[in-house]
Formats: sequence, structure tokens, C-alpha cells
Amino acid sequence: MKRFIFVLQTLKPNYQLSKSLHNGKSDVELIQLYKSTSNTYYAGVVFQRYSHLITALSYKYLKNKADMEDAVMEVFEIMVRDLKSHEVKNFGNWLYSVTKNHCLKKKNKKEIPVGENGDQLKNESFFMEFDDEEDLNNRRLKEIRLEVLENAIKSLADEQKKCVELFYISEKSYKEIAGMTGFSENQVKSYIQNGKRNLKIYFEVNE
Repeated sequence: MKRFIFVLQTLKPNYQLSKSLHNGKSDVELIQLYKSTSNTYYAGVVFQRYSHLITALSYKYLKNKADMEDAVMEVFEIMVRDLKSHEVKNFGNWLYSVTKNHCLKKKNKKEIPVGENGDQLKNESFFMEFDDEEDLNNRRLKEIRLEVLENAIKSLADEQKKCVELFYISEKSYKEIAGMTGFSENQVKSYIQNGKRNLKIYFEVNE
């Protein structure tokens, strides 16, 4: 949090005096000031009102002080970028969602193993694209979803079906799949991407 205060102090002279002058303004007023002036200081003042919430939420998901501090700064950067293009009615709720989504993405990125040629694995990372429920690690839930996935795969074209099964079910790398099927690695990647897109369409139609 000291890093965040330092950033605020560099944005505008006489930080403590200016902060006291703007503390009486609502979140909406400060956001409008930021949008109209592009002065990050105003975004910083409204962000600091929720800094304890953001810090606690970041630590809850990341369990690490250094990662938490990085996440707080990253959320601030996301906020100043997105506020310019988003109409935010309830800033607190919006910032909570931004923080939670960012921390989950950061946490999942650290936890997802990397296979040969940098392929990101596999069943769990695939399911995260469809559902971010926190109890995804429940064994029975994963078994049910694997059955659903296998049924959906049957709707794919043969090339897509073969590559998707080998990649997500058998956990083979692009190189291994190419060797087993005779496809080039680029073809394998294309079949998997197209297959994944068709699976998303399948789930949307059949949800």
C-alpha cells in the first residue's frame, strides 16, 4: 500500500492538502473529474477509499504479500484505463468485480502447468473458460463435466474431434498429436482452436 500512496503523491503537488479538499466529493464526481481532465490523481483519490477492501480481497485469493501488492497496483492501472470507456454506476461493486477477476486470472496463471512446447494444460484450464466456479476442484464435479465434454466432442468434425480428444482428454502436446495423426503442428493447433470454438457454440445452444 505504501507503493500506491507514493504513486498518488507523485501525481499532484501538496497531496495531503489536495486530498482533504476532494474527500467531500462523491465517487461519481471524482470519476467525472478524472474523465474530463485525464488527471490520474482524481482516480487515485476514489481508489484509495476502497484500498483496504482491494488489499484484503487480493490477499484472500493470492495468499502472498508481494503478489497482493502487485495486484493492487495492477488493478489501479486497469481501473484508470477502463474508467475512460465504461459508464460505472456503482464504483464499489465494479471495482470489487475487477479486483476479483484479475486476482483469479493471476492465480490461475500461476497454477496452470505448462507442457511441452509451452502448451497450457489441459482439462481444468479448458473448463475455466466455460465456468469459473471456485469448487471446480471437486472431483465429482470434474467427472460430470468431463462426461459433458465428451458428449459435446461427438458433434465435432472428425479432424477436430481427434485433435481435441488427444489434447484435452489424453493431454498430448501439439507435437505429439502431429506425430500420432500425420497432421502438421499448425493444422493441429487450427483444429483445436476451431473445435474449441464449436464446443463453446454447442454449450451455448444446449445450456
